[in-house]
Amino acid sequence: MTRSVITVLLSLALASSASAEVVRIEVTSRGPVADGRPYGLAGGFERIAGTIHFAVDPRNPANRVVADIDRAPRNPDGKVEFQADFYLIKPADVTRGNGTLLYEASNRGGKGMLDYYNNARGSLAPATAEEMGDGFLLEQGFTLLWLGWQFDVPQRDGLVRVYAPVAVGADGRRITGLTRSEIIVTEPAADRSLADRGHQAYAATDPDDPATVMTVRDTVEGERRVVPRATWRFARRDDSGALVDDTTMVALDGGFQPGKIYDVVYVAADPPLVGLGLAAVRDAVSRLKHGGAPEIGIPAGAIDHAIAWGVSQSGRFLRTFLYHGFNGDEADRRAFDGVMAHVAGAGRGSFNHRFAQPSRAGHPFLNKLYPSDVFPFSDVEQTDPETDMRDGLLSAIRPAHLPKVFHTNSSYEYWGRAASLVHTTIDGAADSPLPDSVRVYTFAGGQHGPGAFPPRQTSGQQLSNPNDYSWFLRGLLLGMTRWVADGTPPPPSVYPRIADGDLVPPDRLRFPAVPGVSRPGTPHLAYRVVYGPEFRSRGIVTVEPPEVLSAFPILVPQVDQDGNETAGLMMPEVAVPLATYTGWNNFHAGAGPVDVLSSMQGSYIPFPRTPAERAERGDPRRSIEERYASRAEYLGRVSEAAVALADGGYLLPEDLAPIITQAGRHWDYLMEDDSGQQ
Repeated sequence: MTRSVITVLLSLALASSASAEVVRIEVTSRGPVADGRPYGLAGGFERIAGTIHFAVDPRNPANRVVADIDRAPRNPDGKVEFQADFYLIKPADVTRGNGTLLYEASNRGGKGMLDYYNNARGSLAPATAEEMGDGFLLEQGFTLLWLGWQFDVPQRDGLVRVYAPVAVGADGRRITGLTRSEIIVTEPAADRSLADRGHQAYAATDPDDPATVMTVRDTVEGERRVVPRATWRFARRDDSGALVDDTTMVALDGGFQPGKIYDVVYVAADPPLVGLGLAAVRDAVSRLKHGGAPEIGIPAGAIDHAIAWGVSQSGRFLRTFLYHGFNGDEADRRAFDGVMAHVAGAGRGSFNHRFAQPSRAGHPFLNKLYPSDVFPFSDVEQTDPETDMRDGLLSAIRPAHLPKVFHTNSSYEYWGRAASLVHTTIDGAADSPLPDSVRVYTFAGGQHGPGAFPPRQTSGQQLSNPNDYSWFLRGLLLGMTRWVADGTPPPPSVYPRIADGDLVPPDRLRFPAVPGVSRPGTPHLAYRVVYGPEFRSRGIVTVEPPEVLSAFPILVPQVDQDGNETAGLMMPEVAVPLATYTGWNNFHAGAGPVDVLSSMQGSYIPFPRTPAERAERGDPRRSIEERYASRAEYLGRVSEAAVALADGGYLLPEDLAPIITQAGRHWDYLMEDDSGQQ
């Protein structure tokens, strides 16, 4: 069937619909998954890619929260038009599936859930059996959706993005405003993009505007020093070293130096309506769930429930989606029944304000002071005593639109993403209650992304943490699916609590004095900041860099005599350890300041193998031989820990065999191979 025929059919189908936010679907490719191989009861799957076109009513209460919605161009019907890329994997006969749509909020336009849930090889156009990994999500019968929500993703084939209109002034003139580019390098660099990590930059509209300034500082809270304007310009160096004008780049005489934090504040123009990415997700999911899309093989009623999953940046996107109340569509229907925000910490992000840069996050030494870690942090309403603001993450959601929510974080997010604020009071003095619709799970001894084995050294002083806690995500996804489908409660929350002594201020961390291991640096802090008087009401930033008032108290997981955490969900290899697993890892000298936490990295610090080795090193931790009489005993204890987690619903019984096999590889790596003791 041709694209034009599909478009016509969908337009006719929508003409009689009560709500027409999705107005057209263009299919650009379609084909079988894994050459038609059947997966479980769902049978064969197909993949469909293309573009979804939207038209939203700016007067509808569901859309009023979109920043600059009144400045968007309108079609003859008074609607705001935009579009987004999509990629869908579904049972060829969707009625054979489990009736649940699983939407991944793409991290910077990518497709990651097959990696996390299917142990698959990463792909931007997954189609082969290899790219389906072990087939877990397909065997379970999920329909998988990726839809672009971010406008500035890198120019790379296969990434999904939203195409948002540009806001226009009331008088028809271009809208201008301040934006800021942070620049940090690991080696001297003559020039740098104004965008973050390969994304698309806002161009400098008037390089000579008096508001244009570059500053440099040595630490996050250090004094800003103005870099003389005559020493830098909006330009790049060509292959010969000559300067070429480029309003999306900045060049500095003598080059940018490692270990410094540079900020360039400048005037940009033509802000896209970034918040329409949130509306796109709401409306596409609502259409598939409430109305179906027969022309792409999803009849009305085939999708009963919808679950959202996002990791890191896209987990923060989902927290923002909830905060702004986007889970209710124009027809007052609930979009998602469940939301799973993974390794988002307590953050949200630059996803719905003027001149937003969605890629900017916030880590101990990366993308500082962007509006990611801003009040409120917890699901329940709290009052910030210093600003007298009262708010909660779920406060804007009507009860009929409220989804079930999982917040899952690794140890790193407590050190690098202010995660304690998710479940503590604002003053850090007590645990905060959780709503009945919310669960919190902390993956003890984990870094931002599940680690690969064998471990390797990256930007940190220690080997990166190889704790693969992604196995937990499979069990929790099925728990969420049952919860939204028939009300079966998922496993209880598991996270470090103040009342149990498992969540403490950083200066009360009892980390052992292990030779060659420096103590962790200062955690990433969430600050009370001022972006200008219209930031919260209209999403307009007028103070850049923002004014910093004070920091919120940040707490971290307490550890035992080995340096391993005392609470949280522990993978069997963490519960029955051969090493110390941390959520932090200080930079090595070639990557950043050695007293600062390396972004997104944890540490893996093996125990001494023998008592003699322990004595030789002066290591306070017991050796492996002192802990376990043999490999068989070690694996027996790992098996017991694994079974207990499966009995609790946190691991799937069918996943225990590979988990125990990996534990055996780990033993052999340390006890029979010198590579583990580098």
